Amino acid sequence: MRMSAGWCVGFLPVLVNAGSVWGELPPLVPREVLFGHPDKLSPRISPDGSRLAYLAPDEGVMNIWVRTIGRDDDRPVTKDRGRGIQRYFWAADNAHLLYSCDCLAEESRRVYAVDLNTHKERDLTPFEGVHAWVIAIEQKFPNEILLAINKRVPQLHDIYRADLTTGKLTLEARNDKGFAGWVADGDFHLRAGVTVTPDGGTALLVRDTVDSSWRTLTTWPAEDCFGSGPIGFTPNGGSMYIISSVGSDTSQLRIIDLQTGSEKTIASDDFVDVSDVIVHPTTRVLQAVGFTRDRLHWQVLDPSIVDDFAAIKQTRRGDFGIINRDHQDEVWLVYFMTDSGPTYYYAYDRRTKAARFLFTHRRAAEGLRLPQVEPIEYSARDGLTIHGYLTTPLGIPPRNLPTVLKVHEGPWHRDKWGCCAEVQWLANRGYAVLQVNYRGSRGYGKKFLNAGNREWGGKMQDDLIDGVEWVIKQGVADPRRVAIYGSSYGGYATLVGLTQTPELFRCGVDISGPSNLISWMEYIPPYWQAYGPILWDRVGHPQKDAEFLKSRSPFFKADRIIKPLLIVQGAKDLHVKKSETLEIVKTLRAAGKTVEYLEYPDEGHGISHYPNRLDFFARAEKFLAEHLGGRFEPLASADHKEE
Repeated sequence: MRMSAGWCVGFLPVLVNAGSVWGELPPLVPREVLFGHPDKLSPRISPDGSRLAYLAPDEGVMNIWVRTIGRDDDRPVTKDRGRGIQRYFWAADNAHLLYSCDCLAEESRRVYAVDLNTHKERDLTPFEGVHAWVIAIEQKFPNEILLAINKRVPQLHDIYRADLTTGKLTLEARNDKGFAGWVADGDFHLRAGVTVTPDGGTALLVRDTVDSSWRTLTTWPAEDCFGSGPIGFTPNGGSMYIISSVGSDTSQLRIIDLQTGSEKTIASDDFVDVSDVIVHPTTRVLQAVGFTRDRLHWQVLDPSIVDDFAAIKQTRRGDFGIINRDHQDEVWLVYFMTDSGPTYYYAYDRRTKAARFLFTHRRAAEGLRLPQVEPIEYSARDGLTIHGYLTTPLGIPPRNLPTVLKVHEGPWHRDKWGCCAEVQWLANRGYAVLQVNYRGSRGYGKKFLNAGNREWGGKMQDDLIDGVEWVIKQGVADPRRVAIYGSSYGGYATLVGLTQTPELFRCGVDISGPSNLISWMEYIPPYWQAYGPILWDRVGHPQKDAEFLKSRSPFFKADRIIKPLLIVQGAKDLHVKKSETLEIVKTLRAAGKTVEYLEYPDEGHGISHYPNRLDFFARAEKFLAEHLGGRFEPLASADHKEE
């Protein structure tokens, strides 16, 4: 779950709880500034380079806007009035925009097409309860796209070819192999797919033509599958670009021959995995690969773009990436991520080697005083090196501060350098913020990743505790004022922290955290079923390992919680059962413990709806201030359900 939504236009804040100890802090940044709708977001240039699309609010809801390059004719082209649009793409015909949306917060996802000529919008997947996404868009077939839709069997996605003019769906490939992912070649044919093996690994299957039989090209054992997978076909279609960690600790960028299965390493790093790959969208030439240590670093592979990357790097401070480009490859849209300000967007002209500023996603953020994010590392109790980030408030010495341990979700994700609105919110309120990439986090090689296997509530939690003890030893954190805070897996870690090490934490905030690992494994959404063997291998099997999972489940230890707890639940959450969350709340309240419970009727797993975000952060801010002593804005009235 990603709850932070960047920044928005500022206004004069109201200072609350701002005694002399906070006198040197920057002005209190309003929550609306931090978590309100962005001004503009995610620009994408049309294939012919004539139009620019982006996301922006329309009547208070994020929608797709379009303007003609060189004109001020910006206009919204979608009319979503619900939860808003988060991701979209240009079709290759220059006339359609595509987007997917979970409109009802029920873990379903449909794909829509907007015709810019007729101004009509069409649901390409008009089936109740489906989970669909776009598999491929190809310049050679501008009027068609390939879609994955699980309407036949909820656990499996078949592939359909959609006609953008008529909306007609034609079955392209029936998923009889249990594919969890598909790859199309340059001729828009499905010639590769990934399946999950019974031992928790994955296999890459290929076929020479659409009429040929599928055959296994290579397999990635359980220890390698999270760091391995296909990228796409090479220009001649005889090989594929893949990422693989077989025979290496870190995942490498390789080319695999489709006939012989022989592999050649193209790029690698001794310390971290491949994190980003850029392939030319029309020629399919491999151009650059990114590696994220503390920051993102690019290795350019295509000599024709060496000067372009050098010119872009000089544009401004921050880590950059390419969003998309026109089919003439003359204009690239580029973003710059900073750690103390908004995201900056530019249109880079390859002919002049100049970048033209477009906009930031939050204008007000350009003038805010925000702290920088500092990379850290420390040794866990068993000697494993742990990386993370520490952010401390501006204006006051980084000594003896109230501190929030913010645990990332996944858990097979990782925190990265950049400007996280939640982190800046906490730092502005006067807290030091510790982010830990505990074992099991991606990016640091397979040994580090696999060290988290079957360690939910075990060594993964130890890494978090060791991080808190490290920041206390540095003199930054006040040992009497440390909170643990997180969503999804981070919410689980919060509950574990308050049951296993209650003496370390002053309070906790659990957002959509699973508490019973047995039922969490039993009730995973249908479209996750293909990944069952991977989850069983890395977490535990709900039947075979029931006692083990019970021992790692805070649900069965709720009576050990003695510190104040804020629990947040989406009523439509298919991942975390509402009944179990309510049982924890009931147990704590019956024992006279301090527990606040927020339930949002229109949310699933996480908090994404704009009014709910603002309400949650208001209540979380007040909760933390009461127990850690930080600053907060007054609590505005909001529509929510509290039990």
